[in-house]
This record gives sequence, structure tokens and C-alpha cells, in this order.
Amino acid sequence: MSTRETAAAMAGAARAWLDALDTGQRDRATGTAPTGDDTLDAERRRWFYTPTDHGGLTFHEQLPPQQRKAMELLAAGLSPAGYVTVATVMGLENVLDRTEGFTTLFDRTRGRDPQMYYLRVFGTPGDTGTWAWRFGGHHVSVNMLVADGEVVACTPCFLGADPATSELLGGAALRPLGPVEDLARDLVRSLPGELRERAVLLDKAPPDLLTANRTDPADGDDWIPLAGIWRDRFAAESEQTALQRASDGIEERASFTAAERERVRLRREPKGVPAAELDAEGRELLRALVRTYLCRVPDALSPITRYDDPAALDAVHLAWAGSLVDGAPSYYRLQGPRLLLEWDNTQRDANHAHSVWRDPSADFGLDVLGAHRSAHHLA
Repeated sequence: MSTRETAAAMAGAARAWLDALDTGQRDRATGTAPTGDDTLDAERRRWFYTPTDHGGLTFHEQLPPQQRKAMELLAAGLSPAGYVTVATVMGLENVLDRTEGFTTLFDRTRGRDPQMYYLRVFGTPGDTGTWAWRFGGHHVSVNMLVADGEVVACTPCFLGADPATSELLGGAALRPLGPVEDLARDLVRSLPGELRERAVLLDKAPPDLLTANRTDPADGDDWIPLAGIWRDRFAAESEQTALQRASDGIEERASFTAAERERVRLRREPKGVPAAELDAEGRELLRALVRTYLCRVPDALSPITRYDDPAALDAVHLAWAGSLVDGAPSYYRLQGPRLLLEWDNTQRDANHAHSVWRDPSADFGLDVLGAHRSAHHLA
């Protein structure tokens, strides 16, 4: 399928879903058409990866036939592998619920809930003008923008997994993001001494993504403490206190000095080692790693073929923080023109993973919409 065919499939699925909703549901399921106006477009550009209110209509608020149509729209924007991974991540809420003792959390009657995923359509789906859709919930955020019948943006695209590794029958393990972690560790391990020293920024990993859920990744970004990555405060003060306690605990365990934070801080000038200095085997590992992010979407939308050009791959830098021992806390990023990929697996004794694909110059299609870009933004 071409990008126009993919956009048409999205539009058809979005219209079918909206047509199946009643008036009250549609009010929660729709938002303002995408614009270049920072105020009018602010809600579309808000995204999260915590189990907070992502904005839109939840699966709890839909009948099964409506839920099916919602999933059809999600499938239209993902590759088969991407769709299976998202569906698996959603299902992990049941596993996490058991791990935490089936408790109520977050002002909800069920804290870990595979039905607390939100879908919202912005504008009118069609082949003219601009419209967008956003699907999100705990450890999932998919953001699409369509302009005049073409999909022009599909980032940020976030996938996480908690637990990152789960036991299956027969001694097997469920690791939805396993290759996203393993390929990077194998690549860094394969580097000769001097290159490895430059690639490894620090021997311990930051506790979260450096860009967090910011709308615009910027020079100097540092992670945001967990308590700051939620839409609103909880109504129950006890829940807010528990979240703050958990957030403080993560920061205390990380125990980063100012110098260590500066060492890993995101900068406009990429840190680490460029692919131009890797050997043939290293370049293939790097290309395979990039594929685990960029092939989350249909082939027509993925920029993966850009990295068939040796010059484009040369400009991608790899930076790692943490141990290179299997199962140890880890963080890495791949950074280059129009590319920022981040990974961390540090929480729950390194069994809680985050990964995000971003295009700092075009997330949310802001370049297409003509939004003002400040000089300090990454490009």
C-alpha cells in the first residue's frame, strides 16, 4: 500500500468508528482539527506513557463492536508486527495487575486495566484538509497526522513493557521488546575498546527516557521524575502521596550526581559513536536496531529505507549508559538528522522497559503545519 492508500484506510476506519458512536461518545472521541496554532492544537500534542488520562474515549466506554472498530483504526496505522506488539503490551496490564496483588490504584477501581486505552480523532477524516488520531494508554502512544490524503507524521511512537520479561510455560519467556534491548547491547559489546569507551557515556543508566513525554525534544533535556508525567493530580490525596513516594524512590535509587546527569543529558550535537566508525557487522546490527523502531508502522510510512543510503546511516550516533551485563539496568539512544530513538529498562529491577521513536523536526507533523521552531530545538 502507498501512503495515500494507507491514509485512505485510516480515514475509512476512523469514519466507521465515529459513525458507530452515540453523541455523547463522539464528544469525548473527537478533538479540534490540527493547526499550526500552539493553543488550539495543544491537546493533540499532549501525550503520555503512564496510566493516566490520555484523552479520548476509553474501551470501557465502548460496546464490543465499537471496540473492534477502534482496533481496526489502530491496525491501519501499524505494521502487523507493530499491531501484535501493541496488543501484547495492552494485555500485560493483566500480568502487572497480578504482580501488584490486584489492587486499586490511580483513583480507579482497577489500577492496571487493559480497557483503559484511549482513542481520539482530531478533525474530519478524509482526503482533503488535515486530520489526526491518537491512541494511547499505559506504555502505548501512537500519533498520526494526515494532510490532503497523505500520512505526513507518525511520531512520537512509544512502546513499553511492564513486565519486560514474563515467564511462559515450558521455560519460554515473553519479551515484547526483547530485540530492541538485545540488539543494542550486542552492538555495544561488539565494539573495539576505544569505540566502546566513547559509546558508553556512563556505567549506570538514567531512570527514564531523557525526552520523557515532552512535545518538543530540546537541547539539554533531562528525565522528568515519574510524578511529573501525568495529566492531573489524583482526587484522593493518598493516591497522590503514593505516586510521589514511588517517584522519589526511583530518584533516590538512581542517585545521579549533577556531573553524571550532564554526562547523559540530551544535546543537539549527538553523543556517542557515529555509524561511520563502525565496521560492516556493526552497521548491520545498527540498521537492524533502527528497524525495530521504524518498522512499527506500515512499509509506506516507514523511513527505514532512508538508511539504505550509507551517508544517512553514517550520521546516526549510538550512546549507551549502564551495564553491558544481560538483565542489568540499561539506557541508550540513537540520534541523527530526523531521528531520535530512546530506550530504558531500569525500573522494577530492570524489568520495566520504555522505547520511543521520535523525529524532533517533525513530531506531530509540526513542520508540515508550519509551526514555529525555536533555535534551541533539536533537528
